[in-house]
Amino acid sequence: MSRHALVSVPPASASAISAPADADDLGILPEWDLSGLYPGMGSDAVKADLARAETECRSFAERHRGRLDELARAGGGALGPAVEEYEALEDLLGRLMSYAGLVYSGNTTDPVRAKFYGDTQERLTAASRDLRCFTLELNRVDDAVLDAALETEPLSRYRPWIADVRRDKPYQLEDRVEQLFHEKSVSGRGAWNRLFDETLASLRFDVRGELLSLEPTLNKLQDRDGTVRRDAAHALADVFRANLRTFTLVTNTLAKDKEISDRWRGFADVADSRHLANRVERPVVDALVEAVTTAYPRLSHRYYRLKAKWFGQEALDFWDRNAPLPRVPQRNIPWTEARDTVLDAYRGFSPAMADIARRFFDESWIDAPVRPGKAPGAFSHPTVPSAHPFVLMNYQGKPRDVMTLAHELGHGVHQVLAAPNGALMAPTPLTLAETASVFGEMLTFRRLLDGMPGAAERRALLAAKVEDMLNTVVRQIAFYSFERKVHTERRSGELTAEALCELWMSVQAESLGPSIRLGPGYETFWTYVPHFIHSPFYVYAYAFGDCLVNSLYGVYRQADPGFVDRYFALLSAGGTKPYSALLAPFGLDAGDPDFWQIGLSMIEGMIAELEGMEG
Repeated sequence: MSRHALVSVPPASASAISAPADADDLGILPEWDLSGLYPGMGSDAVKADLARAETECRSFAERHRGRLDELARAGGGALGPAVEEYEALEDLLGRLMSYAGLVYSGNTTDPVRAKFYGDTQERLTAASRDLRCFTLELNRVDDAVLDAALETEPLSRYRPWIADVRRDKPYQLEDRVEQLFHEKSVSGRGAWNRLFDETLASLRFDVRGELLSLEPTLNKLQDRDGTVRRDAAHALADVFRANLRTFTLVTNTLAKDKEISDRWRGFADVADSRHLANRVERPVVDALVEAVTTAYPRLSHRYYRLKAKWFGQEALDFWDRNAPLPRVPQRNIPWTEARDTVLDAYRGFSPAMADIARRFFDESWIDAPVRPGKAPGAFSHPTVPSAHPFVLMNYQGKPRDVMTLAHELGHGVHQVLAAPNGALMAPTPLTLAETASVFGEMLTFRRLLDGMPGAAERRALLAAKVEDMLNTVVRQIAFYSFERKVHTERRSGELTAEALCELWMSVQAESLGPSIRLGPGYETFWTYVPHFIHSPFYVYAYAFGDCLVNSLYGVYRQADPGFVDRYFALLSAGGTKPYSALLAPFGLDAGDPDFWQIGLSMIEGMIAELEGMEG
């Protein structure tokens, strides 16, 4: 779903912030037009919908509270309209919250936007409190009664959603406790998330006299000049270290918050709540983690040893891990070229997929420039089925930015295709949420690779793809291992900043291997990873998706007849089917312990190809 990333220093003024180097070379970068959601923060439409949401949620609860068993016994024709009404309210609430979130992400340091976001979140949390009781009461209806009602329209259409709701039943608490958890999320987890976002967005890094925000500074780690990469890494480390106390407090607080919720709900393992949300079994995730960690020597250790050799060194400093290869020309890629590259790759797979992706460009659904205060990283926000997705990027013209564009547009296409399932069943479990995004990257990579004019350029692109795959698979599983250690040890008391740094270094050393020198400063680099804060244990979904797509792409490369139609059916299903049912038509089974080796062997094969190249 996304790659967005976020102590405390006062926000620098816009005039004090340097723009990305060579920004003029990129052409005119698009900014999104959010008016399709609402005309503006203070518009009458926003005020009217907020008031309507509050009134209609209250009315819905008053009419249906305590009556769901009665409605279910009357059949699907009686309960179905209540679910339809609930879905319409979810769409309304989602539209409002999506708009507030997108406006806020455009400049998280703007106090006006921050207040609008905070106020909207508070009002919608209060309004949705009345809706929360609906699913809780639905789970108290006798299974046999509900199963009988599901045989009749319009309730039968919602069978997949109701099945998902019922999976939560063993972990459901008494209504008043659930209401308390829900309401306190604004002043609890939500507030700490917002603190993280705003403080990270306000950080400024002094790189050779330039005051840069996070994204341009991270971009310096891909500069051709090794001294620039070193200075950027030192700037990052210095600022992270200066704000370590705040990041440590946020991490400890949120880990404890999660432990309390897990304990009350009865989750046995620190990641079980995420597995439940992802609709994936713990043994399947454990098998993925075991397969990847066992493959560290064959993948990351092997590749970084090869890369160090290319640089004429025994080992690379950590700031050189993603450095461009030596003696290979590098240029900034203009936005129009990036657009055409991705659309051509999509069109080569399916003209229909390219047509959907083109709408993002033609209808101003993308926000691409780097701006002070803008949320770092990239994401595709699905908003709600009654609207359309929006993509945020921080485009700086590097080949990885083109791959990020392909990735986020993959999400966008997926979200557009899944939208007809409605607000309750369009969302895709994280186990499949990265499928279209990673597949889109692979299509774009293959298109670029086929067009490379020489061996040196081909090697550089292939190496960049291997590095992306290592970042997606090896690095994300190392992130997952770090989170497991943090949340497990937090149960015994608060973790000091030093302890968090030590845990980080232990998993990084294991995953990256001896050919990467993790020197002083790198121990603080856990601080800016947003998934640890916003979505605990989300990160394994990237590795899940990459390995899954490698297997899917292998089926596609075999010219399997009907693949495109089955692929579109997978994306169009949204959340209506479990991942196992969606993979079955391709002959794939993620429950098979050998499944993960298929995806990992593709990465291993690319590394072997690089080893066979001269230079």
